Amino acid sequence: MIYGIKRVARYLLGTDVAGRALAVYPDDTFIVSYPRSGNTWTRFLVASLVRPAEPVSFANIERIIPDAEAQSSRYLKRIPRPRVIKSHQYFDPRFKKVIYVVRDPRDVALSYYDFQRKYRQIEDSYPTPRYIRDFVAGRLGTGDWGTWAENVGSWLGARDGQPGFLLLRYEDLISETARELARVADFLDIEVTPGLLATTIERGSAHRMRQLERNQASQWVSTKDKRPDIPFIRTASSGGWKKLLLPESASEIESAWGPLMRRLGYELLTGRSERSQPESPEAARLVQESRGSS
Repeated sequence: MIYGIKRVARYLLGTDVAGRALAVYPDDTFIVSYPRSGNTWTRFLVASLVRPAEPVSFANIERIIPDAEAQSSRYLKRIPRPRVIKSHQYFDPRFKKVIYVVRDPRDVALSYYDFQRKYRQIEDSYPTPRYIRDFVAGRLGTGDWGTWAENVGSWLGARDGQPGFLLLRYEDLISETARELARVADFLDIEVTPGLLATTIERGSAHRMRQLERNQASQWVSTKDKRPDIPFIRTASSGGWKKLLLPESASEIESAWGPLMRRLGYELLTGRSERSQPESPEAARLVQESRGSS
């Protein structure tokens, strides 16, 4: 009874987080991903497609494509329909139209490490090899989304190849941005021109987004009051794990999720001898950390 009263009070005050309890309408479109898989970048790109006359920024992104994991239920209900909503939820049968963004989990793990330091969820001294073990096991406060494989696998298992479901790989968005944007526009029934594609890509460039973050971090719900020394928008690249992850850490991820990674086209390096030595000073530092934490 008391819990119910508190829940109603949070809803009326707009202090709840909608999350999985959000009200879903038949004409909603969702941009879904596991955290740190390129969802924010995809939001910027899609926002420029659906609102080409309004340059997207961190000051208005929550109005154009709100975050169900950051906004209240009342706020989301006030967004004009048809809505495009960002989510990190595992499979939800109510989501009828979904753009699902997937990223190599080896890069996801490194990005999540910086994210959790930015949010002060872990200390800077948290050894990266131990972090990878905890990331794979789902022991890092990410239970709302499940592990990477649970989240990705839930959507692919239920919807891959079905109408109303578009799968995007973060790596393809980087290497073939115009082509992948054209797929998104077709999925959203938006007629694109070369000019619109060029404008969308420019507005979603990593350089512009980093500049916007520097100027608007205090205005955006996801960066407000978070550590300013760790950027939310990182390198916007793929394959960084090859230099920054220890071979044994990469092997832990591949051993746990290899079949799903192969299905998505991610090459596995488990067992290859050429990666037996660290590839950079950063990797050498991680070796020392792993020895100290073992």
